[in-house]
Amino acid sequence: MKKNIILALLIVYSSSIFSQNKLEFIKLLEASMKIKTLYVDTINNDKMMESAIKGILESLDPHSVYIPKEEVKKMNEPLVGNFEGIGVQFQMLDDTLFVENTITDGPSERVGILPGDRIVAVNDSSIAGQKMTTTDIMKRLRGKKGTTVSVKVLRRGIPELIDFKITRDKIPLYSVDASYMATPTIGYIKLSKFSATSEKEFDAAFRKLQKQGLKDLILDLQSNGGGYLQTAIELADKFLGGKQLIVYTKGRNDKQTNYIASSRGEYRNGRLILLIDEYSASASEILSGAVQDWDRGIIVGRRSYGKGLVQQPINLSDGSIIRLTTSRYYTPSGRSIQRPYKDKSVSNYRHDVVERYNRGELMQEDSIHFPDSLRRQTLVLKRPVYGGGGIMPDIFVPLDTSYTSKYLTNIVAKGIVNSFASKFIEAHETELKKQYPSFEKFDAHFEVTDSILRQLVKTAENEKVEFDQEGFQRSKQFLAIQLKALFARRLWSINEFYQVYNTENEICKKAIEILSTPDMYENVLRKTEKQKNN
Repeated sequence: MKKNIILALLIVYSSSIFSQNKLEFIKLLEASMKIKTLYVDTINNDKMMESAIKGILESLDPHSVYIPKEEVKKMNEPLVGNFEGIGVQFQMLDDTLFVENTITDGPSERVGILPGDRIVAVNDSSIAGQKMTTTDIMKRLRGKKGTTVSVKVLRRGIPELIDFKITRDKIPLYSVDASYMATPTIGYIKLSKFSATSEKEFDAAFRKLQKQGLKDLILDLQSNGGGYLQTAIELADKFLGGKQLIVYTKGRNDKQTNYIASSRGEYRNGRLILLIDEYSASASEILSGAVQDWDRGIIVGRRSYGKGLVQQPINLSDGSIIRLTTSRYYTPSGRSIQRPYKDKSVSNYRHDVVERYNRGELMQEDSIHFPDSLRRQTLVLKRPVYGGGGIMPDIFVPLDTSYTSKYLTNIVAKGIVNSFASKFIEAHETELKKQYPSFEKFDAHFEVTDSILRQLVKTAENEKVEFDQEGFQRSKQFLAIQLKALFARRLWSINEFYQVYNTENEICKKAIEILSTPDMYENVLRKTEKQKNN
């Protein structure tokens, strides 16, 4: 174990996390050995070493992190684009695993598992009523491709349990959540992350919309936390002209690296709007910054997260990883994407969105201040843009808080809205599908009635959420649209969820207004001055 400590320290030392001063290295080694030999209780050397590494990285910046070996594979799954398992989307209802959806052509769908089924046992071990966590459930259902798992299913209308034997397989994880025509000429694509499969998914969605009449595109990056740099570059390349700079990186020990668009630019024509908010980060900001700096499109929403530090993965001998910040991202006009983090604890840094809310930034554009030193110009139309962290949109859309209430917070936080929607569709799916055989008919004619909302209130009361008349009235419209969207997702897919949900999404509505109003898009792009307080 002593050798493990010394080896770990040498790795940390050689990777330049510490100063080149050898006395500091000796000091750390001496301290660890004294702790090991003199501390009052038994020391877990592995945990002590991990804590030391974590502490060192936290003192550098908020994005340099240590990842234990057991977390490495799990960390990569969402970006690689697949995992191995049985292919169901589920939630826990009444301590029972409720199948929300099955992945198309996935292992569960192939053997006959249906949405609405309840999985009550896995490999003859009961999971119903066991108060198991989602992580515990996933450990039982996931496994290597080709291995099998037996499940017992309770299906509505069938008194006996049904036995299924499922052969696990690779399950795709998609990054394009939705793509549809918002108007006869305006296409909408929702991208949830920048994964290894995003470029192919985007191309397929775009071409489908082109066949349906797309002339202008809304690309929704709201709450997109980023992903692969290469994917952001590939998508930016589709919108830009040849030899245009997409992004560059620069660090103390890293020379400037430029990422340049090719001459392909498959989607250089047509009007383009990108939607961002305070949770859009990293790769989302790279794409948004490139589009904005080259005046290729309009950014609509709220200032993005501001994650512009580049991490390099450093593999350690036990399979764990250090993700060490080695450089920064800069937009083509020279803006740093990274927001300030000096003199802030990691906790305060990560709660910056809460600080923005408290300062009023999410509701009032005038509360956002940019010093002249951070001012830059776009590269074609010479419009002013600002650095200092995140991408400031061309059109600011305030956060709508008119529908918020403590009552809404309580029923959403306890998962009551989602669970009610699932149970409602389970009970009424047959009649709803008969009455609304297509989503278009459902979207046009279905309404969440007062009777349905009263059932929701009753469900909340059964879950010990006291009814609040004022809060309910304040949140009633939002609850109705949320339930309709959840019903659509359960009856069809997440694509239909967004078609309903976006009818009340203020950022999306503003983008459609800009593209639908004569000359409005062009006038936004030709602004010569932004009204900002310095």
